[in-house]
Amino acid sequence: MTSSALPPLSPRPDVMEFLLTRRSRPAKTLRAPYPDRATVETFLTAAARTPDHGKLEPWRFIVLQAAALTRLAALTETRGTALGQEPEKVAKAKAAFADAGCVVAVIAAPKASEKIPAYEQDLSAGAACLALVNAALASGWGANWLTGFMAHDAAFGIEGLGLAPTERVAGFIHLGTETVAPPERPRPDIAALTKWVDS
Repeated sequence: MTSSALPPLSPRPDVMEFLLTRRSRPAKTLRAPYPDRATVETFLTAAARTPDHGKLEPWRFIVLQAAALTRLAALTETRGTALGQEPEKVAKAKAAFADAGCVVAVIAAPKASEKIPAYEQDLSAGAACLALVNAALASGWGANWLTGFMAHDAAFGIEGLGLAPTERVAGFIHLGTETVAPPERPRPDIAALTKWVDS
């Protein structure tokens, strides 16, 4: 009889080394060439293998390129002004789209469920964001997870991305070629953040 069980896990020190040294690349430093469609689809396939209690798939992806980014840059300026955001903040947010070549909007799309609370579904959407960033970084591309006031503005989501009223942006994942290697930054003190409980 053939078993469908997965084989025992083997240590992957190369993967562990990647996780211990991973570093997002600032979106403003990412330039062409950008990953092509097939490459992005591979990243999305990896991102979809994220923890998903109940198999609800409470997220979806919108790949933004070319004229779509120009359109969203203009909408960012319009919405930022309407929301009373500081001009410098609006200009920075607008540039994040205007200067980009490939951005994946990860959309938190919660499903009605008696068993899985919306909070857990939001966590799954966030996990998809990180999985997408890591898939790109592990493949040698630069990647960065951004949000900003646009991610929290319902009008921006509906007008710019066609979101349903129940949906919102979990993150804008910028992808491209790294032009500047960022310096390492201070990392959390794990001992200060961890409590061990054995009784």
